[in-house]
Amino acid sequence: MPATIELESTTNFFVVAAWVAGAVTIAYALGLVLSWLLQRIGRRSAVLRDVAQLTRRPVRATFMVIAASAALRRASDATASWRGWLDHALVILLIGALTWMVASLVVVAERQVIAKFAGGDAGLTDADRHRRKIRTQVTVLRRLVIAVFVVLGGAAALMTFPSFADIGRTLFASAGVLSVVAGLAAQTSLGAVFAGIQIAFSNAIRVGDVVVLEDEWGRIEEITLTYVVVHVWDERRLVLPCTYFTTTPFQNWTRNATELLGTAELDVDFAVPFDAMRAELDRLLRANPRWDGRVGVLQVTDTVDGYVRVRMLVSAENAPTLFDLRCDVREGMVKWLKREQPGALPRRRLAFDDDHVFESSSGTTHVGQARADSGLFTGSPEAEQRGRAFDDGDDGDDRARDRGFAHARWDGG
Repeated sequence: MPATIELESTTNFFVVAAWVAGAVTIAYALGLVLSWLLQRIGRRSAVLRDVAQLTRRPVRATFMVIAASAALRRASDATASWRGWLDHALVILLIGALTWMVASLVVVAERQVIAKFAGGDAGLTDADRHRRKIRTQVTVLRRLVIAVFVVLGGAAALMTFPSFADIGRTLFASAGVLSVVAGLAAQTSLGAVFAGIQIAFSNAIRVGDVVVLEDEWGRIEEITLTYVVVHVWDERRLVLPCTYFTTTPFQNWTRNATELLGTAELDVDFAVPFDAMRAELDRLLRANPRWDGRVGVLQVTDTVDGYVRVRMLVSAENAPTLFDLRCDVREGMVKWLKREQPGALPRRRLAFDDDHVFESSSGTTHVGQARADSGLFTGSPEAEQRGRAFDDGDDGDDRARDRGFAHARWDGG
């Protein structure tokens, strides 16, 4: 008799496994057919094409879980000891698959909005401020919506457990106190999330903006709900919390416009011909395709250590182009000075006056008969003479004070 029962159990197990495997296979094939149909129809519809591309896996997973659950109920005994936990596991898998599919549909909606209002997947330039603004806001909103659905899906999965259902009812009963406790416990995390939302919709920074922060120059590469990724000029990635951008000052070079001004400075000799130098700057700028034609100015801004400091102010359409333009102007001007005006290169001057030699850029140097004394009152005849004069003067002053004091006592006495 026990052998017969064991045989029946084994037979039932294989029958149920066969039903489940067949149902899962049919569901997977149905998912493939549905994806193929959507792709065929999607040739004329961008929405259906995105749906077919982004939802094929979650749709197949949903079909397979539903098919496995239906086959299990059809082929197995509802009173079996293992049915309870297996049905529970399938319910949790179904919740996960549905959450996955809803998140994929949110991504489809994001793509459609970006394609309609932000120019699609085409490369963004610094001048596309409106497109970058929409892309930033839609991306942050998509992340927020997906996060909400994931939390709801996780809560729905936990509510399938009786113990967690009781906890949920208790939470609803004491929502006021727990909201305060949760707010205090998650203050930093929630602050980062709210800061991310504020950044996205306040238009302080957008994806693609050129910024200077933490002594680094880079471009905003990604904005999430909790952090921002900055692509630094040397290919590094700087990851900062969203709260950084709401509490710390930073430079945004493409906030309202992409055009920028930059300077290139040179220290030259006083003999430099400034008019010729301005003409050469104009020639360099007109020959350089990086110059946008707005600003090209040469000014003398300072005289330092016997040199003349010349500043060349130029303009370009964006920050990377401006950096290269400044380097080109500096290099071209140095070459011109060496080729056309070698006398204008920085130099030191020595002025001879009798036995003294004065160096204009580093103070006065005495040579020949004149030299610096080692002491003020000793070490040389002149110093000793000063010392005797100082001592005599002190003695005379002391004697004068003594006579005055004695005279005062005699008058008073």
